[in-house]
Amino acid sequence: MKLNRILFLVTMVVFAVACKNEPKTQEQVEEQAETAVEEKFDYVVEQFADLRILRYQIPGWDDLTLKEQKLVYYLTQAGLSGRDIMWDQNYRYNLTIRKALEKIYASYEGEKNSDDWKAFETYLKRVWFSNGIHHHYSNDKIKPEFSQDYFSSLLAATGTEIPKEVYEVIFNEEDVKKVNQSKGIDNVAMSAVNFYGPGVTNADVESFYGKMKSPDPDKPLSYGLNSQLVKENGVLKERVYKSGGLYGQAIDEIIKWLEKAKGVAENKAQGDALGLLIDYYKTGDLQTWDDYNVAWTAATEGNIDYINSFIEVYNDPLGYRGSYETIVEIKDFDMSEKMAVLSENAQWFEDNSPLMEEHKKKNVVGVTYKVVAVAGEAGDASPSTPIGVNLPNANWIRAAVGSKSVSLGNIIGAYNNAGGSGRLKEFVHDDEEFELEEKYGQLGDKLHTALHEVIGHASGQLNPGVGETKETLKNYASTMEEGRADLVGLYYLMDPKLQELGLVEDWEKVGKAAYDGYIRNGLMTQLIRLNLGDDVEEAHMRNRQWVSAWAFEQGAKDNVIEKVTKDGKTYYNINDYQKLREIFGELLRETQRIKSEGDYKAAEALVEGYGVKVDQALHAEILKRNEQFTAAPYSGFVNPVLVPEMDENGEITKIEVTQPKDFATQMIEYSKSFNFLPEVN
Repeated sequence: MKLNRILFLVTMVVFAVACKNEPKTQEQVEEQAETAVEEKFDYVVEQFADLRILRYQIPGWDDLTLKEQKLVYYLTQAGLSGRDIMWDQNYRYNLTIRKALEKIYASYEGEKNSDDWKAFETYLKRVWFSNGIHHHYSNDKIKPEFSQDYFSSLLAATGTEIPKEVYEVIFNEEDVKKVNQSKGIDNVAMSAVNFYGPGVTNADVESFYGKMKSPDPDKPLSYGLNSQLVKENGVLKERVYKSGGLYGQAIDEIIKWLEKAKGVAENKAQGDALGLLIDYYKTGDLQTWDDYNVAWTAATEGNIDYINSFIEVYNDPLGYRGSYETIVEIKDFDMSEKMAVLSENAQWFEDNSPLMEEHKKKNVVGVTYKVVAVAGEAGDASPSTPIGVNLPNANWIRAAVGSKSVSLGNIIGAYNNAGGSGRLKEFVHDDEEFELEEKYGQLGDKLHTALHEVIGHASGQLNPGVGETKETLKNYASTMEEGRADLVGLYYLMDPKLQELGLVEDWEKVGKAAYDGYIRNGLMTQLIRLNLGDDVEEAHMRNRQWVSAWAFEQGAKDNVIEKVTKDGKTYYNINDYQKLREIFGELLRETQRIKSEGDYKAAEALVEGYGVKVDQALHAEILKRNEQFTAAPYSGFVNPVLVPEMDENGEITKIEVTQPKDFATQMIEYSKSFNFLPEVN
């Protein structure tokens, strides 16, 4: 393989930065926008509040056979059928509020040019974007910019009824945080997310699941993943997500479409995995869930793949319960084959890492990587989408069978083609940093996220007898895992092995650009996402801050990272990149020790000491400097619409890909077509 071809592929592909990789931020888009922009396709739909709506294409659709297109269509319909589950999981009143807002939007015949009506439209769009009334990223309750009196007039004008307690919660100070992971509080009781019933506490959760023992201790079941924990007459009880159980009406629709998908599976392994997923939805049995994940992980052949079920636990303050999520994928064979080089060398990276020997895996297995084109998303993946995913999440399956790591290529392409430029010059320290970023920054960022996903999440092992991370590190589990994977990537970005593998032409310059970008974002530019006075709460933001802040402090005596003030503006300048690499290695070693030993106190000290609190003077400065940039800090997507054509027998003969008119049109259509749950579940 020629080096320039590999470089081209790396430049065109962005990789995941997490088990569920968070969306690419607008500041990252603007810093690393592609220079070549496709002119024929309009990627930008609209912008409102702090959000921008984009659209994406499905490259390679016309190259699929009709059978493959049917598989994609059925999987997409299955995913959308569970859409309302995510709304109800996010908050108990979300469906009631959404349906009331949509009725007003569809039937109001009064003045629509007023500021109040525009504020109402914006509020509804923000609620659509976040799958509920809490901000998709900050978890804060979204505050309407219209008055209660105006809202009452809309209700009256459209004959819309809403319960008193639901009406009040839109405006009052109750349930202000969807997920509250603050220290020193009862995180379950203080979180509005609908995974737990009234009166359930941290202690209840820990006691309830502490009594559960897996049949095979070496293959622990994911207790709590697919249920709501409630108190009935003072007794704790699980309401399981399954056919005939909680969310059963929507799950039956999911099953219907999954059975159609199974009928057009590309091969036996794929069909068998779909069969196990159907069984899991029917029974809610967690052993079946593990059996499915083993089968799904091993099913690597074929053009089509998917993610579907209750998966990521970021929305649970204690990390037990999975949010409903679905992504349907079409494989990009050429890019996947070329970039599999990291997967093929996973053992070398593990063997040469700075981890303690007892924490290294002796046999890293099954780390498969591929680039895909998204064909449809729903639940926790839409409208705010990841840029990549690594699954399954169970540590024992990763160790025994492996994992699938995917990069969502067309999503990343849409981000890049919709981006502009501007923030970079404002926040770089000098011309050298700017030039490194311009020439190598995008490549460094992409390699970091590839290393994070393919190598980082597959690295390391727990000590014998140590429980799952959600049990030992509790509310710090997610940010510790993301930080650990970030550190794996950071450590190897300054390693000549990358050049030896043909991934870069100059490993040192790529590494420098990546280190500059990580420190700049971790200590400064990600603060753009926060309101002045806020703590850092989102797991990925916390991990970037505690990694950067710890490294800054550790290198202080040698001035490894220098805090510079020029013309009243703050910058961070790296003076010794190799020393910084050593510091990253030390932190990686300690972070893996914390995870391997289940050292909660050390995790708490690291995250609370470096990842939560914000320098308010610096934050105010960053926000002021950012005012000149008008692009919204968050982006999300409408989905392409797959439209089947039928013959006289009702058989699909062709499936066309169309684009929705706008964001509101798609949201209203989804609510009409996939309305399978009652308002109260």
